[in-house]
Amino acid sequence: MSRPLRRGLVLGGGGVLGASWMIGALAALQDAYGWDPREAEVLVGTSAGSVLAALVGCGVTVETLVNHQRGIPAPGDPAVDFDPDHASGGPLPPRPKMGIGSTSLLAQAVRHPRRLPPLAILSGLAPQGRGQLDAVGALVEAAVEAGESGDGWAPHEATWIVTMDYDTGRRVAFGRSGAPTAPLRDAVMASCAIPGWYAPVTIDGRRYVDGGTCSPTSLDLLSGRGLDEVVVLAPMVSFEMDEPNSLVGRVERRFRRAMTKRVLREAAKVRRHGTAVTILGPGREDLEAIGINLMDPRRRLRVLDTSLRTSAAALRAGDATLPAA
Repeated sequence: MSRPLRRGLVLGGGGVLGASWMIGALAALQDAYGWDPREAEVLVGTSAGSVLAALVGCGVTVETLVNHQRGIPAPGDPAVDFDPDHASGGPLPPRPKMGIGSTSLLAQAVRHPRRLPPLAILSGLAPQGRGQLDAVGALVEAAVEAGESGDGWAPHEATWIVTMDYDTGRRVAFGRSGAPTAPLRDAVMASCAIPGWYAPVTIDGRRYVDGGTCSPTSLDLLSGRGLDEVVVLAPMVSFEMDEPNSLVGRVERRFRRAMTKRVLREAAKVRRHGTAVTILGPGREDLEAIGINLMDPRRRLRVLDTSLRTSAAALRAGDATLPAA
């Protein structure tokens, strides 16, 4: 009898609509593989993906995630009081505070110009946001209580929540061995704290922001862990683009191409250690459903329904799997 595959699951950043897309992809993945994502050996979540990784790590089923997107929460659903249309504060950020967000981060960039990713450096230039993520924190806290772990973290101990230290630019994956300790609620709020949009989250005296400033997925954290396969759901990665008419749309697609190249480089690191990598990202039809504002909740259900169909088709075709090197 063959042993079960050792799989890791990586859930990337992508805002409100990225979360909806990933929930559709999770459902397609569960059906195609006959595999419950809660059985992943390691869960890695960044930004919007950190919310889903936390919920899955706390035992929330994919069916519950899909039902809640549709407005039909089941008994025991920790998201029963969570409103996905308003929890993020709306499709546009509140007016930020005056001044640079992190002079310490910019000083690090001057001293070590090649060490920090460009997006991390830009995040230091952004003014400090005023948005709050209390509703997201309450959702995660309810999931932790339902999971009855007793230590403020997910029952699935290998739940890694990726953030960036806003003063040093260092990537910090809470939950990973050697990382600082934090309640899951605070780690997820920090991972979602988009610079310039939300206020940084202070944990044990240090400020943390969105882990997507370091990487859209942080897939490379799973390099060398001896996994058979890593499945990556990455809302900021696309192998097939649409052609938006607006200037903002074209700029977003150029940024998306850069993020796709970065994730492929991270995948190469993982594959070199004998691990296959399956990457799913929004295709042309998904991008048309998403539009140009990943924080616009009015498109949630359209994005979910599109992802359920397109993700299933991508998995059937087998085009998303990169075999181990």
